[in-house]
Parts: sequence; C-alpha cells; structure tokens
Amino acid sequence: MNPSLAPDPQWLAALVASADQPPLRLRVPLLWGQHVIGSVEPDYLNQISLQPSSIGFELLQKDESPEGPVWRVRGDATLALQQIAQALLAARVGCVAQQWRHEQLAVWDAHGKVVATVERGVARPLGIATRAVHLVGRATDGRFWVQQRALNKANDPGQWDTLMGGMVSAVDTVDTALVRETWEETGMRLSRLDDLLWGGNKAMRKPSSDDGAGYVVEQIDWFHCTVPQGMQPVNLDGEVAQFLLLDKLELLAKLERNEFTIEAALILVAALRLP
Repeated sequence: MNPSLAPDPQWLAALVASADQPPLRLRVPLLWGQHVIGSVEPDYLNQISLQPSSIGFELLQKDESPEGPVWRVRGDATLALQQIAQALLAARVGCVAQQWRHEQLAVWDAHGKVVATVERGVARPLGIATRAVHLVGRATDGRFWVQQRALNKANDPGQWDTLMGGMVSAVDTVDTALVRETWEETGMRLSRLDDLLWGGNKAMRKPSSDDGAGYVVEQIDWFHCTVPQGMQPVNLDGEVAQFLLLDKLELLAKLERNEFTIEAALILVAALRLP
C-alpha cells in the first residue's frame, strides 16, 4: 500500500479493538437442550416469564448450572423462540418493537448446524449469532462507491457503509443474500457487475448500539467488484440516504473520522490494500 494511504496505526488499533468488545454487563447462556444458542442478561427474560399472560415455564426456564445461572428454551426451539419474541414485543421490552422486521434468521449450534429460526428483532437482545454479507464496489477509475445509511435505521443511522451490507436470512445462503441485498440496496443486478470476488470474512463481538441489553455476535462475508462505467446505484428499499464516490484519500479521511460503521471500516481498510 502507498504509505500515504496507510491508516493511522493508533486509529487502526482502536478500530480492531472496537470489533471485539466484552458485554457491558454480565450475560448468561441461553440454551436449547445442550446447545448454547445465545446469551442474555441474567434478569432480562424475567420481564416476560413472570407475566402469566405472556409465556409459560414450559417454554422458558431459568436454571442453576455448576457454572451459574442459565436460561433454557424448552420444546420446539423455533416455536419457543417465536413465542418469546412475541412476548417481548407485546411487553415493549427495549428496542424490540423498533427492530421488528418480520424476518427470520437462522440459529446455529456450536458446530454450525441450524437448530431453529428466530425473528431478527430479538437476535441481539438474545445474543444470537447472525451472519451478514457486504459488497465493496469500485468504479472503473478506482474510486469507491459508499452509501450513507438512512437516518431512520435502528442501527447506526446516518453512518457510512460499504456499497451494500445486509443480513443473511434463514432462507438465504451467503450467495443468495448477496444477490438479493445488492438489488434491494443498490438497484444493481449482481450479474452485471465486473470482477466479483470474495474478499474474506470479519467477525464482530460487541455491545449493540441500539439497546443496552443487546450483544452483537456476527460473522461477515465480504465481496468486492467493479461497477461498470455508466452504472450508478439507486436504492430501492428506503434504507439508504445517499451514495457517494470517494477516491482513496477521501475514503481514508472519512474512515479515520469514524464516519463509517465498525464493520464497514474493517472491510474498507482491507479493500484499500487491494490492487
């Protein structure tokens, strides 16, 4: 990398640290059978489990284990998580109503096997691991296309992001999520973009910015491509405020002013090293 384009080492160290932060407060495991499927603050689910009209102990139970307290999801995992989510929504707990998307995400065990699905709006309060996909887009002259997230988004409103970033839903693979999210966020067909390549993956563990009780555990696959001359992104889903083209120096300056989301910054730093 050109030395003038190398990120400030102190800033870069702080960025890397920000993607691997412990919870703000103690969290205890959320179990289904012997599978750890998430984590919650010790008393978080008391808000619904102690309400007779919301959810019964046949679906949710707080136990003591040799390692300390745990919450257990009982019965069919998807059904139980659905009822827990609905109870949290009805009780207006935290940011669940704001986050509610009517979108199911996969729930994995420690071996990467899908054991259930869960409403996206409760994944972070329940500390359930999620997967995401990002696309770095460069113009033919080497400049980077970036987007500003809509000001009404629940997570990181107004922050800058890669050309596209979105969740991998329960019905998606990484590849199908890449196709769908690229179309929804940029109005571009993936098949019309040039030089599409997988760039790598990033991991994040950090307190959620949208809810003090939430915790983000996320694996991100990112890709990079060239946007053909004359093609411009146009948002279709209302989740993008604007798109910009930035040269490398402009991009680095914006990164070092912390105008990008943490995950986008990690990805774009890696993308700056590409030829």
